Amino acid sequence: MSKTHVILGTGPLGLSLARTLSEQGEDVRAVNRSGEAALPAGISVQQADLSNAEEAQQAIDDASTVYFCVQPAYTDWPALFPTLLDNTIDAAEQTDARLVVADNCYLYGPTDEQLTEDLPHEATGRKGRTRAAMAQTALEAHESGRVDVTIGRASDFYGPHVTISSVGERVFANALAGKSISVLGNPDTLHTYTYIDDFADALVTLGEHEQALGEAWHVPAAETITTREFVDLVCESAGTDARLRPMPSWMFRVVSTFSGELKELRETMYIFEEPFVVDHSKFADAFGADPTPHEKAIEQTLDWYRARDQ
Repeated sequence: MSKTHVILGTGPLGLSLARTLSEQGEDVRAVNRSGEAALPAGISVQQADLSNAEEAQQAIDDASTVYFCVQPAYTDWPALFPTLLDNTIDAAEQTDARLVVADNCYLYGPTDEQLTEDLPHEATGRKGRTRAAMAQTALEAHESGRVDVTIGRASDFYGPHVTISSVGERVFANALAGKSISVLGNPDTLHTYTYIDDFADALVTLGEHEQALGEAWHVPAAETITTREFVDLVCESAGTDARLRPMPSWMFRVVSTFSGELKELRETMYIFEEPFVVDHSKFADAFGADPTPHEKAIEQTLDWYRARDQ
């Protein structure tokens, strides 16, 4: 039987997945709404609107493994995200494809504990509740025998093509330019940051193993450090002395008043004000873990920003 990997979404994670699978010699097809993407040679891109059930089916037709890496605008999550997943599950069921869902950690809500996969889903905000409902939908589809499903969860990520992130453009581009770097919340509290290529590698691993099915897994990330320490590493690697400028929650509320996208971040400000440590020991025990050290991942990320800006 032919083995075709279909990646839904060509954002930073989808692009990293495409590179990873292509380098392994796999047959890969990417899907997005425009039908255009900067993909490695040999990878086709198909246009599809996954909110349309028929187009979703056509996009997934002949797939052996489907990676759900779709990311609507924050403001559209409650209205659009569940439909995209529902149509993907229906299509994967018809095709008998394995489904790997990329997720984040919003569904847990505020907690004083390290984040482990067995924490209750107690998010109170719109995005966290949406993610919790989607995770439940995906796992119920597996439990009912409709489709083989696994979920990979990551903390805030960084890396090539990652610009819209708490450690995206405003950290890496500003560091290279020697500009001040604005960060959310308390920069001296611990925060797990995930390198985008480590996220992609983990999703491939989950898609390959029967043991991963029917469960959610925190993907491996390098050592958890404070945001200040992370930014210091970026500036050191960039060879600049950019000034860190923390943005406390009260200031963010004022700044976000006039932006719908920024307002959507209010519900997750707790992530940057208290320790946010994601435990990936479950994954490590099952499959091993060798995440890219921050120093190496940061240098690779800076290389991408330098090349982009030339």
